[in-house]
Amino acid sequence: MKILKFKILACVSLLFFQTNLFAQQTRVERDLLGEKQIDNSAYYGVQTARALENFQISGVPTKFYPDYVKAYAMVKLAAARANTQVGRMKPETLAAIEKACQAIMDGKYHDQFLVDMYQGGAGTSANMNANEVIANVALELSGHKKGEYNIIEPHDDLNMGQSTNDVYPTAIHVALLLHNDKVVREARALAAAFHKKGDQFKTVLKMGRTEGQDAVPMTVGQEFNAFGYQLDAAIDALVKSESYLYEVNMGATAIGTGITASPGYAEKCVAELAKITGKPMVLAHDLVAATSSMQAFVMFSAALKNFAVTLSKINSDLIFLTTGPRTGIFEINLPALQPGSSIMPGKVNPVMPELMNEICYKAIGNDVTVSVASRDGLLQLNAYEPVVAIAIMETQGLFYKALPLFRTNCIDGITINEKVLQNYMNRSVGIVTALNPVLGYEKTTELAKEALDSGKGILELIREKKLLTDKQIKDLLDPVKLTSPTGPTKLVE
Repeated sequence: MKILKFKILACVSLLFFQTNLFAQQTRVERDLLGEKQIDNSAYYGVQTARALENFQISGVPTKFYPDYVKAYAMVKLAAARANTQVGRMKPETLAAIEKACQAIMDGKYHDQFLVDMYQGGAGTSANMNANEVIANVALELSGHKKGEYNIIEPHDDLNMGQSTNDVYPTAIHVALLLHNDKVVREARALAAAFHKKGDQFKTVLKMGRTEGQDAVPMTVGQEFNAFGYQLDAAIDALVKSESYLYEVNMGATAIGTGITASPGYAEKCVAELAKITGKPMVLAHDLVAATSSMQAFVMFSAALKNFAVTLSKINSDLIFLTTGPRTGIFEINLPALQPGSSIMPGKVNPVMPELMNEICYKAIGNDVTVSVASRDGLLQLNAYEPVVAIAIMETQGLFYKALPLFRTNCIDGITINEKVLQNYMNRSVGIVTALNPVLGYEKTTELAKEALDSGKGILELIREKKLLTDKQIKDLLDPVKLTSPTGPTKLVE
């Protein structure tokens, strides 16, 4: 009997210990659906916990994009400062929130932003994830415990004068601007690499092609500089498209009428956001329009698509120019990075341009997603902003990771096959166009026909027929004279 009592007492003690330990490891939080146990180590709260249960979709949480997390901290910091300036938030509350936001902007606590990028509710879960984390970080940094919301509350303080419908798109705007700085930096480095190759090959003659057929002479340098200038133009368009993201709807709250926001708050909030981001952020002229429309995303995505289309065309040109080595064009060599076949010995593929093309195709597809999602918004709010954010951020992430690899592993190492280029120059019928001003159209047409019929090169026929001397041919084929728009020059006698 004593043994039985001892066992019962031991079980009761163990149960009490486990219950007490569990209570110490968790805290109870409440929302409109009821109570929920939250791990005490977590800085997020009940609404984030519910979102983690509801939206296990892609496996890509908010923290996957650090600039996106920083953007939330920037927006919440701007809002807290504005609310303090209009007399609504206590200075001590602002001080705590400022510490928390700065810590997140410095890269801390990002592991707490766990809501899946795919989510229903037009971004409410992402906004509440930010509100709860910042509130609990602010509490802890101020010497309080997580969950002591009577001191700093996720809704009343972190969402003061705000709504998901103005915070969420504004945070996306800021994140895209931060991401764009990285994309533009790497894109400019890539364009510069093409221009460097252009300078390296500026005196090497080759045949240009139109519609895949021999056209007229140019230099390899002109071809590579053209690649660079095409990228320059696409980058310029991407930079200019930022202006659409500068306009935000902070202060719009639910639908643009500004309900729950204090007078003057919107203007002060955007001014603070401009200071924090270093970007010329401005308040939208009509907040109802700005809340219901996603034109800014459509325009910015279009610029990314333009960059993708431009780069993809260049990638395809590089793949064509390196075809071979024995049965293709083989004018250039791309760095050999890996064996190209599991069955064909000696084969090396143009893997980097192929990789970049895959990314460009994805960017073009993501732009379609942005267009469709933006079109299907209903009345005063577009519920599909999450997929728009996902599409654009994915494109940006792919570009700023892949562009430096493409530059260093491919473009920087390109070499040319001068003997191949010279052979094409000697055999091409296209060189005859350069002789029009000297020999006349009729004679050059006859030469072109004979060259095609006989298989001989134009220069070979000219020498056979003694139409020009070697000195005259050399003068005509001078790279500067042949490839510059200076008009025909007098032949050297």
